[in-house]
Amino acid sequence: MELAFEAVVWHWRGPSPYHFVSLPADDAAQLQEVAAGVTYGWGMIPVTASVGGTTWTTSLFPKDGSYAVPLRDAVRRAEEIEVGQSVSLVLSVDLG
Repeated sequence: MELAFEAVVWHWRGPSPYHFVSLPADDAAQLQEVAAGVTYGWGMIPVTASVGGTTWTTSLFPKDGSYAVPLRDAVRRAEEIEVGQSVSLVLSVDLG
């Protein structure tokens, strides 16, 4: 399954601060249809993510009825991504 979308980068300031983008509702609904078959626990879903020329593996976090895609600092630096910026992402989910 492949999902392509555009979303705004946001910063979570919790005990372990991180940057994320949230899946749009339509994409989250598609993912929820297959989530039970691909999650490895706690609702986490492994994906291959791409933004610009950078591709990495990560896991989606369930959040507020959707999913949050974590953006590593190395990815943000390589692609010059800032909080509040809209970015285009492609997520690949191995349905195995």
